Amino acid sequence: MDRWIEETFHPHWRVRLEADEVLHEVKTDHQHLVIFKNRTWGTVLMLDGVCQLTTSDEFIYHEMMAHVPLMALDKPKQVLVVGGGDGGVLREVLKHPSVERAMLCEIDREVIDTALKYYPEIPGSSFDDERAVVVIADGRKFVAETDERFDAIIIDSSEPIGPSAVLHTPEFFASCRHALKDDGILVTQNGLPFMFPDHLRETTRAFAALFAHVAPYMCTQPCYFGGPFAINWASDEDDHLDLTIKKLEKRQEKRGITTRYWTPAVHLAAFALPQYAETVVREAMAEGSLSYVGKGGRGKAKPVKKLRA
Repeated sequence: MDRWIEETFHPHWRVRLEADEVLHEVKTDHQHLVIFKNRTWGTVLMLDGVCQLTTSDEFIYHEMMAHVPLMALDKPKQVLVVGGGDGGVLREVLKHPSVERAMLCEIDREVIDTALKYYPEIPGSSFDDERAVVVIADGRKFVAETDERFDAIIIDSSEPIGPSAVLHTPEFFASCRHALKDDGILVTQNGLPFMFPDHLRETTRAFAALFAHVAPYMCTQPCYFGGPFAINWASDEDDHLDLTIKKLEKRQEKRGITTRYWTPAVHLAAFALPQYAETVVREAMAEGSLSYVGKGGRGKAKPVKKLRA
């Protein structure tokens, strides 16, 4: 008999995916993890009723998490990925030839082992790259205590519920800011702003209290049901947003990077938010900017520049 596995993340509606073959399933007192095959989505990972990834469309999320910040940097050398044990973001980071070290901090080694066993096409050979450094540790603790300084920090966490909630707090973002170089870029996933605007709002407010420039951007991630997917960006360097298609094309050609979703035009267009998201962002930026006056911030968060074609 066919088995249908239901996504239960949304409180008032459900999406079901057919499980042609269940590859792995474990239920504990803390979580329910299931990995299965689907003829449309390929291999699917669901955790506690939430679709985490599919091998059919994972490239979209991973490319946009990695290439938007790294293509904005002239020569990114030191990159930290917090979470991301499936290796997809690490794979994309390592496409940049200037990267000397890509550090991945994952709290659970089993996440990496699961990826290598059930969907090895996602990490590919990234964990074997001599520039990759894997640290098994609590990301919050690692970032708070590290003496390293990074060109980019990419927070590849799940939704702000359960154990991942600590990676969405102002305190954690403050530690990330300290671990960045002066012109570094911080990005983190912000979920589906149409369905859950508070996720985007809270991160934007926290970023605006810490950085001079906040610039959420969006992509279309088919397996994340509920509208466009948001990723938030923060930096103190405004030149990272002063980009043109021509400049990005030159960087892509020089670095020899091939992609399936990211393009220079998509890069620029991603920062154009629909009005419902723009309203959330501007209100949160105003609140965040005011929240740190007199607390040693680097300057009031500025409106996002209009990116030029």
